[in-house]
Amino acid sequence: MDRFSKNKLTKKERKIAYFSMEIGLDEKIPTYSGGLGILAGDSIKSCADLNVPLVAITLLYRKGYFLQKLNEQGIQTEEPVIWEPEKQLNKLNKKIYVTIEGREVAVTAWKYKVTGVNKFQVPVIFLDTDLEENAENDRHITDYLYGGDHKYRLCQEIILGIGGIRILDKLGYSNIKKYHMNEGHSSLLILELLRKKRVKHTGNKLREAVRNKCVFTTHTPVPAGHDTFSEDLVRSVVGEIIPFDEMKPLFHDGALNLTYLALDYSKHINGVAKKHGEISRQMFPGYMIDSITNGVHSATWTSKHFKELYDRFIPGWQKDPFTLRYALNIPKQKIWETHENAKKDLIDFVNQKTNVGMDPDVFTIVFARRSATYKRADLLFTDIKKLIDISKNVGAFQIIYAGKAHPNDQPGKDIIKNIFLKVTDLKDSIKVVYIENYNMETAKILVAGGDLWLNTPLRPLEASGTSGMKACHNGVPSLSVLDGWWLEGHVENVTGWSIGCRNPKENTNHEDSDDMYKKLENIIFKYYNDSKEWRNIMKHAIAFNASFFNTHRMVEQYVLNAYFD
Repeated sequence: MDRFSKNKLTKKERKIAYFSMEIGLDEKIPTYSGGLGILAGDSIKSCADLNVPLVAITLLYRKGYFLQKLNEQGIQTEEPVIWEPEKQLNKLNKKIYVTIEGREVAVTAWKYKVTGVNKFQVPVIFLDTDLEENAENDRHITDYLYGGDHKYRLCQEIILGIGGIRILDKLGYSNIKKYHMNEGHSSLLILELLRKKRVKHTGNKLREAVRNKCVFTTHTPVPAGHDTFSEDLVRSVVGEIIPFDEMKPLFHDGALNLTYLALDYSKHINGVAKKHGEISRQMFPGYMIDSITNGVHSATWTSKHFKELYDRFIPGWQKDPFTLRYALNIPKQKIWETHENAKKDLIDFVNQKTNVGMDPDVFTIVFARRSATYKRADLLFTDIKKLIDISKNVGAFQIIYAGKAHPNDQPGKDIIKNIFLKVTDLKDSIKVVYIENYNMETAKILVAGGDLWLNTPLRPLEASGTSGMKACHNGVPSLSVLDGWWLEGHVENVTGWSIGCRNPKENTNHEDSDDMYKKLENIIFKYYNDSKEWRNIMKHAIAFNASFFNTHRMVEQYVLNAYFD
């Protein structure tokens, strides 16, 4: 089959099943929390554009992740997301059952079709336990993304992995050649594959039969980020999908680690950036772990203004984002005028939301990430006096923040509160604003309209990062710690700027903040005093970075290295 030309497939011609705990396709479908889900959605969109014979599986979160509310002190509270699946998805008249704590739990499905540039469609299946025949607690298993306790998470992962395989069979996707696990949440699908393959295979042949069908992408460079469940919990909740004495060898250090389960039973394994591949091989010695660097879906994250510009000067770029390298031929003034339009949209949006009175003629720094301690969102405020001096002596600037903290992450919430305190401290010198409830709709405005994208993670905890990739599609350069994708995308004074060195002996806020302030002085001076060079950097951010860090390139690597090996 010519996988890149056929526009319509039967279910039996779908060869790849893509499993992800969260998938972000549209702000009206709130089944994502952040980078992992957005990456999944972008990957699916590129598969649709490239005619890759894929079907995707996730859960239907009736109450979403959460709506973030911030009071005047920056204290975050959470509210359920109110949305109506029936307005966005099609309910399927199919049902399967999984066993949880010895009970049969019914699971139904909804479908959404992602349509590519050539009208090729990729179906996304959302699993749902909110059925009258289920016990009350079971009806709520698919309510919240990353909600509840350890047991709630395990129940969800049973639905996703084991239920996902069964719903594919029920729906007629009977010829799946590869099962791609986007992070370890879905790796219980391996138990279902082992159960099915036991009819024909035993021992090593059984292991290899399953292993040959599995692809695993790990995203987490810290041990605490990998789901682990105790033997007692697994025994009581999962039950004996395969006899427990046969399942016991799958345990590591007395617990079922879903990452190790995926590692043990996947033929292709990869991290999400070159550095992350190295870190993963150190974390999990003995496993062959490759790397495929993440990307973003170019057409999704390019603003309407830059879309019009690219359509004029680089026709066909949406089908082949690699052609964005020809941005070097676009007149600099056209790039600048386009950026001014995107920036006006951002400033209008911020002023309408906050009434803070930001100025489109002032240099604008944007930081929009999940609020977690390792991302160090407040590193910029290490030395308030230094910031004020830069503003007075080099050039005025303003700062826009956005990002949610996980409901159970108090240190992440404290970072938001600290930023709010700095807003007050700087009110007479620098305008700073924090936009609440960061989502896809807000992100599209923020990544397009800033003058500089700031990123300050602790090394090596940024597995990849994709926010800066979105920004560069709109000509916005990055100032970032050298970690994740920026190790590959950074060319100093060409695509943006680095914070700190590549291989520091240790991470220190003091050293990184000092370097950041020095770079900011030069960057802001260049912005106001060397427009020719600034616009040249914008060009190179597009031509060097956007042309490579996109999901079309990424999906093609999966096709070549993992899907059709």
